[in-house]
Amino acid sequence: MSTRTSALDAVVFGVDVQSGDVRGDAPSYALVEFDGETVSRDVVSHRKLRRLIDDEEPAIVATDNMYELAADKDQLIHLLGALPAGTKLVQVTGAEQPEPLSRVAKRHGIPYGKEPMQEAEAAARLAAHNVGHEVSAFTDTTTVKVARGRSTGSGGWSEDRYTRRIHGSVKKRAREVESELEEENLAYETDIREAYGGYANAVFTVEARPQDIPVSRNRSGDVRVEIERERRDGIEFRPLAKRRDHVVVGIDPGTTTAVAIVSLEGDVLDVWSSRTSDTADVIEWIVERGRPIIVAADVTPMPETVEKFRRSFDAAGWAPETDLPVDEKQHRTRDHPYDDDHQRDAMAAALYAVDAHGDQFERIAAKLPPGIDRGEVTARVVADEESVEAVLTDLTDDDGEEEETTEHEPRELSEDEQRIKDLERQVERLQSHVDTLEGRIEDRDDRIDDLERELESARRQERKEVRQDREVTRHRRTAERLEYERDEARERVEELEDKVARMKALWKLDHSNFSDVSAKKEGLVPVKVIEKFTKGAIREADDQYGIAEGDVVYVRDASGAGRSTAKLLAGFEPRVILKDGGLSEVADELLFEHEIPVGPAGDVAMQEVDELAVAREEDVEAVIDDWHDRARERRRDQKSAMVDQLISEHRAGDNEV
Repeated sequence: MSTRTSALDAVVFGVDVQSGDVRGDAPSYALVEFDGETVSRDVVSHRKLRRLIDDEEPAIVATDNMYELAADKDQLIHLLGALPAGTKLVQVTGAEQPEPLSRVAKRHGIPYGKEPMQEAEAAARLAAHNVGHEVSAFTDTTTVKVARGRSTGSGGWSEDRYTRRIHGSVKKRAREVESELEEENLAYETDIREAYGGYANAVFTVEARPQDIPVSRNRSGDVRVEIERERRDGIEFRPLAKRRDHVVVGIDPGTTTAVAIVSLEGDVLDVWSSRTSDTADVIEWIVERGRPIIVAADVTPMPETVEKFRRSFDAAGWAPETDLPVDEKQHRTRDHPYDDDHQRDAMAAALYAVDAHGDQFERIAAKLPPGIDRGEVTARVVADEESVEAVLTDLTDDDGEEEETTEHEPRELSEDEQRIKDLERQVERLQSHVDTLEGRIEDRDDRIDDLERELESARRQERKEVRQDREVTRHRRTAERLEYERDEARERVEELEDKVARMKALWKLDHSNFSDVSAKKEGLVPVKVIEKFTKGAIREADDQYGIAEGDVVYVRDASGAGRSTAKLLAGFEPRVILKDGGLSEVADELLFEHEIPVGPAGDVAMQEVDELAVAREEDVEAVIDDWHDRARERRRDQKSAMVDQLISEHRAGDNEV
């Protein structure tokens, strides 16, 4: 698989100092432009280099020392902020502790020479092969600010319209930016400062880099758009290529191919199996997870398929002296999860290979000085059968030549240079203060706008109230119309419910089959049946066939009713309540107060048809008449008891006197 980046589809700039110093006067640079095939060379000034970067927007600006382009950290951050959105600054010699360029070039097979132009070309070719670290001082969060492009001024009716027009333009452009961000499905947050007639400014904090945002920095008439990336706390180095450690790979071929990745320390990093993947898929999966030193099998001799994988990685091979027994493979992989026997066999092969080379790995590690990549040395000793000493000599001695050191710390500045730097910082602070004051002026302008808006609002208040009154009247008429339609609908529903109830009662009577009902059904009255004198039973009966005013209600079990239950039934205003069982005094008193006749069901001849019943009208009238007679006597008794009580209370008062 190719490790080259998309940089080869664009242009890579390799840069090295030709003469002078970035901290001094007029440095010149050796510049190499490399597109993957052709190379062009030139010597340019610092100003021209910056102009070429802005004009051509290369994918990468590569150097062996980032401080060859900037005198100190502040200037470096300023340089990074001024680079085009799609351009990266790459230090090909490493991150915080870089290596000499000659060593890096030799390790990757890139031609190298000590002349500045040769070093610039080596840097360009290395960056094109994904070697090096991107230097970054900004996050992937970008701030897009839409603001006024000119001052609003103050005073006068014409100025008022002028201000409203500017703020309206800012609002319109802010909505266009929001729409463009929505179309690209970018995550963002919005902070809007409203002002008279629209927006004073709108700030969009977007989770994306400037080159991924469909908005560009511009200033046009009343509106300006500013784009700025969010600063990091310091400088960050990000490798162009993801690091892949050296590993041991176990493979179990067959209808289902299984692969296990194990570190040199014996840790299982990943395991995978597939019935459909071809050789290319397996190789790609392995390459994404490491660089194989050893490719192992669990049987001997090594299967031809495994041997092909070994040759493709130019790795050492390992196979057991005899086929590994199943029980030994199960025991060796007992501490690691796997999905099937194929994954277990591949994992066992890799682990046994690590066990077989364990002593060799330890001896190699013991001979390594600090700062040397253990995996690189181990790979060359195991796979290429080189000695540790020979590998170390090759890595540390570049043909006996004295290596130049790459110093990344800025040198100590002279008194004049320090004075210039202090003055530049003072200018930056003053410029920042000016920006702050301009912001305060904008805030005060906004306050003036607010006060003028309040004055204008007072003048427009009467017209506004008239418009509001018209709007309220319109809504009120709409509400009244909707209420009228609602009431009509309710009345219609009630009519239909009554009709359904009547039709149901008629159907019940028309389809009754008891013998003592005459053919004409004369003298009969329907009876609504309630099983128990409880709220639930009352509501259930009302849901099934409805209880309406003037109905004859029959309660099968009237015992246990309380005041609230009796009040619920009285609310339906039935004509009479026929009951079986005793009625509580509380319920009886409440029904009496509501003048609801109550009588025993046994005094009425009823015939039941399903959940309804019918009774003779004359029996119902008799029960009602009997209740009225008892009610008159009950009222007389209550009045008599009341008089007796008053007399007793009067006499008791006289005795106390």
